[in-house]
Amino acid sequence: MTKQFREEDVVQVEDGVHAVYGSDVTWVVVRSGDSATLIDTGYPADRANLLASLELLKVAPEALSAVLITHAHNDHLGSAEWLRATYGVPVLMHPEEVPHARRDFLDQVSVGKVAANAWRPGVVPWALRALGNGGTADVAVAEPQAFPAPGASGAPGTLDLPGSPVPLHIPGHTAGHCAYLLPDSGIVVGGDAIATGHPTSRLKGPQLLPTMFHKDRERALAGLSALEETDAEVLVPGHGPVYRGSVREAVRLVRERG
Repeated sequence: MTKQFREEDVVQVEDGVHAVYGSDVTWVVVRSGDSATLIDTGYPADRANLLASLELLKVAPEALSAVLITHAHNDHLGSAEWLRATYGVPVLMHPEEVPHARRDFLDQVSVGKVAANAWRPGVVPWALRALGNGGTADVAVAEPQAFPAPGASGAPGTLDLPGSPVPLHIPGHTAGHCAYLLPDSGIVVGGDAIATGHPTSRLKGPQLLPTMFHKDRERALAGLSALEETDAEVLVPGHGPVYRGSVREAVRLVRERG
């Protein structure tokens, strides 16, 4: 069953930055003036909650400067194409994630892999919710756009969007997975690079998602070095509560857990 919208699920992280807890997943609204950047969109069935969160924050969908995608799994990509087709909002992501968002291929945990892990605590209830929320729906984006061409460093710099997000490529969960540093507020919007909780995990606090969710778990662990290079003091993960504290320390905790 899709989570019902509650105002208390819209959490102010810092001025102009709000995390919204949807159906076992989080999206982020970064507002500047009358415009905003939306980072991820939840499941397809979260659309009414997504729109309610924008309305609560006084952001019209047509005023969104862009949807930034951390990665193209259904629980993050759910309403991206709808926003693009309905309101003309550009959908931006790492170049390696563009064909994934188009659904040229699908790097997402399969029904078979979930079934093989059904014995694990929490997997069956989560899977039933995921299916009900559109976890296997067609959410392909017709015209996904890559970030602007890389600079001399080989990585895109600050994007000209509300919040001045800086993409941090952290491959492994998917090939083009990105977190986003909001430099003015010291916040990292982490996508699935680090979770702080998940219905299929007994762990609390910074952790990698269970192995079945990753394309390449070892690469995902190694890719956390991109977060260690920041001085961020807040992490907004795609799954679990906001983590307040050194993001470097969060990475250390993840590495200790393996």
